[in-house]
Amino acid sequence: MGILNVTPDSFSDGNLFLSPQEALAHAEQMIAEGADIIDVGGESTRPGGAAIVSPEEELNRVLPVISQLVKRSPVPISIDTTKSVVARAALDAGAAIVNDISALRFDPQIADEVAKAGAGLVLMHSRGTPGSLHGLPPVDDIIEEVTSSLRSSIALAEQRGVKRESIVIDPGIGFGKSQEQNIELIAKLDRLIAAFPDFPLLIGTSRKSFIGRILADANGNPAPVSERLHASLATLTVAILNGAHIVRVHDVKAAVETVKTAAAIKASDLNCTL
Repeated sequence: MGILNVTPDSFSDGNLFLSPQEALAHAEQMIAEGADIIDVGGESTRPGGAAIVSPEEELNRVLPVISQLVKRSPVPISIDTTKSVVARAALDAGAAIVNDISALRFDPQIADEVAKAGAGLVLMHSRGTPGSLHGLPPVDDIIEEVTSSLRSSIALAEQRGVKRESIVIDPGIGFGKSQEQNIELIAKLDRLIAAFPDFPLLIGTSRKSFIGRILADANGNPAPVSERLHASLATLTVAILNGAHIVRVHDVKAAVETVKTAAAIKASDLNCTL
């Protein structure tokens, strides 16, 4: 899943693809590099990000890109949103998946729109409100918290008509978790996969803050976003070996090569010790 942020303030690529022409060019580049899905987002959820944008502004950012991209490529498009009105318009414009970082907590009607469209739905674990996603104290048992919360979200989605085979789960790396818990989730991803055998698991670690902290210099300064590629690929390798089905990334070519290699190792009968 290639990330396409059409926002002025996303932590990694904000303001780079604001114009539809720039966004389309980047999407086509990611597709050429091997992206299987393009995830279009019009609202940043970075720590310390700007205030929530209105549905109108979010639609102004994403619809021109989605409507043109569906005409240019058969690759499925995902709309990264927590608003049912945005989800509805994006699905009408040709998007095939809704990626909801709140797992229906902010706007359960997203499930209604997905069900009506027969679309896919990504349910990502997070905690708190839009303004507190990244500022909450960590829970004691992150595996139990993610498992319990996602089960509730899946049940709600199915109650509202979303087909079971249309649902993907995401543990939500970086959303309401401590540094140690982000690492724990990646290391124990196989436990989540075992808990949800009927659902593909998506994971997004690309360039995130916990990687910057792992790579901090001697003074404790986190590595800048531009210097987190290799560590991001290391997390992808572990995630694939632990069973992840979909990875959400900024650097598609490097990620495709990493996934192919990790998947080849996983498919062998060799014992892989990390």
